[in-house]
Amino acid sequence: MSKFAITGGARGIGLALRDLLMSEGHDVLTIDLNGGDITADLSNIRGRKKAVEAIKKWAPKGLRGYIPCAGLPPVAKPIEKIPSVNFFSAVETLENLRHLLSMDRGCALLVTSNSAPMLPHDDPFVLECLARDEVKVGAQITAIADGHIAYVGSKRALAMWMRQNVVSYANQGIRLNAIAPGITQTGLTDQVFNDPVLGQAMRDFEKSVPAGGSTTPETIAAVMCFLLGDAAKFVYGAVFFVDGGSDAMLRPKHF
Repeated sequence: MSKFAITGGARGIGLALRDLLMSEGHDVLTIDLNGGDITADLSNIRGRKKAVEAIKKWAPKGLRGYIPCAGLPPVAKPIEKIPSVNFFSAVETLENLRHLLSMDRGCALLVTSNSAPMLPHDDPFVLECLARDEVKVGAQITAIADGHIAYVGSKRALAMWMRQNVVSYANQGIRLNAIAPGITQTGLTDQVFNDPVLGQAMRDFEKSVPAGGSTTPETIAAVMCFLLGDAAKFVYGAVFFVDGGSDAMLRPKHF
């Protein structure tokens, strides 16, 4: 039985992944703001420390997989919490669990988004996230007051951070990858659909998806299980789009 820890594991994609991993006989610990095995607010350093210490206590002999799935949508308030949860909490907790993953030659699977490539790699907000100054990033996005930039930029930075750290993690026997879901039927997505500013744009985009509409958390979780398993043991540094073809539609010259 292998041990996996999931943040955001009490709802949406994280919950679907938890259920699937447990059905395969794995031991899973969930961390969430409400309803998880461990309750922690990952938007701040205190909550992240609590989550990391709980995982270390639960898996002292090693961790097979860590999935920082907790995330906030572009309509979340206050806006500075979006990069704090989507980027900083994912990277900070993973860095602090690195030793546990190396003990079991484990893997980490980051959750980015098919919308991440909407911002270029050298966008100032993305670069500020990668510089790892959370206070400065919070002040910058508060001044911009653009939830779309906060969400897309933090997810873009997360995918780039993963790619930049694949080699150093691999040297410790740890696989790093990311999954980029498209529109998925979760409570967070519902918040965006119901937003008076972004809701119509989301509905229009959903209609344009080549495969048609949106998908379920279970569909995303199935691909995540593959990336976490032995069948993907030679997969390193992949950003795996599960989006019904929308990234290919928007960026046909990229791969």
